[in-house]
Amino acid sequence: MTNQQSPPGDTDTGHDPPRRDVDLVTLLERLLAQVPGRTQKDLAAESGISYPTLNAWMNRTRGTSRIDPEKLRSMVEVFRRWGVRTTPREFFEAVGRPVPGPSGDEREARLLKLYRQLPEARQRALLKDAEMMLQVSRIT
Repeated sequence: MTNQQSPPGDTDTGHDPPRRDVDLVTLLERLLAQVPGRTQKDLAAESGISYPTLNAWMNRTRGTSRIDPEKLRSMVEVFRRWGVRTTPREFFEAVGRPVPGPSGDEREARLLKLYRQLPEARQRALLKDAEMMLQVSRIT
């Protein structure tokens, strides 16, 4: 089990400062060691990441700071299916990024409904604002 455990449904979105003592490679090696018989290829296949990409992360020949948040969440879910307790927080901290808030179908549907009601110029402005918010959140 990992040091930071929480129930499987917990997205753990607190505001603790990111830990920099564990990078993604260290985290993945530790979690893979908890599932004998599972390999990097298994993780890549089940999480929808190409094996060459995952292998490049593991060999530290490709950076991890810009990994799509959904790929990080996907790896969390794969490890959970394999019986390993882990959290999105561990993965986001391992790549040096703040943990995004939980996304739920209801919240996303509400946002999409509001977006579709806006005139085109306002839709473009909303997208631009959202992109700026994301950039600022990555800096701070």
